[in-house]
Amino acid sequence: MAENISAKNAPKPATPVPEAWVKTELARHPQRCYPMDFIQALFTGFSEIHGDRHFADDPAMTAGMARFHGQPVMVIANLKGRTVKERVARKFGSPDPEGYRKALRAMKIAEKFHRPIFTFIDCAGANPGLGAEERGQAEAIARNLLEMSRLRVPTIATITGEGGSGGALALAVADRVLILENAIYSVISPEGCASIMWKDASRRQDAAVALRYTADDVKRLGCVDEIISEPEGGTQNDPILAAKLLDERLVAHLDALQRLPTDDMLAARYQKFRNIAQLYTVA
Repeated sequence: MAENISAKNAPKPATPVPEAWVKTELARHPQRCYPMDFIQALFTGFSEIHGDRHFADDPAMTAGMARFHGQPVMVIANLKGRTVKERVARKFGSPDPEGYRKALRAMKIAEKFHRPIFTFIDCAGANPGLGAEERGQAEAIARNLLEMSRLRVPTIATITGEGGSGGALALAVADRVLILENAIYSVISPEGCASIMWKDASRRQDAAVALRYTADDVKRLGCVDEIISEPEGGTQNDPILAAKLLDERLVAHLDALQRLPTDDMLAARYQKFRNIAQLYTVA
């Protein structure tokens, strides 16, 4: 009898944490290398461009001329900030429409001067606030999608942490879309998905699995072109090695793109995005 009682009172074994949620926590790690960390490590002579020439300068987005292994390029990224004060000022890395308009302004400058474009993304999504909506958030994102699809210079996007919804895609319509090993790329956050599907944000781990947004998942789906290896345990454990691993692949992809005739590059970019998320009906 005593044995039966003790068996009933024994704690239940812990439910294993899904791999997708492990990756999510690594993508959101507070000490993870942010886009500006990679910009400072990989580029020289970064000269920032401010303002969108319409409304304001968005502190959640940066853009500027730089050199990559001696070659003039344009670099664009969203910014999160490390301290609480910085994060509040940068809206936790969620750009306003003026941020996307600044990014587009920088892209058009790069196209004018025939400079390749590198974008770095760690964005849970665009700012959903009332002011952003009033100033045309959806239009700004849509405009970036259109214009990026036809830029006549090589474009390489790298998802370094979270790549969330249209806020990330507005910087990722590129010839090459790379993703770090422990980054995620999704149409919605797991918390948001769980709130919609089950009316319960605590089911975020279930949503993380269902969304299929890990690097391996999105590579299989054709949403990214390559997964970039990270130091064991994440970029925060060895930022220098993380930058070196990314640098090697950026060099290789840029070299391959610059060997292509411009029209062939544009045609390949168009076909790549046309072929993502194709739906087939079996008779």
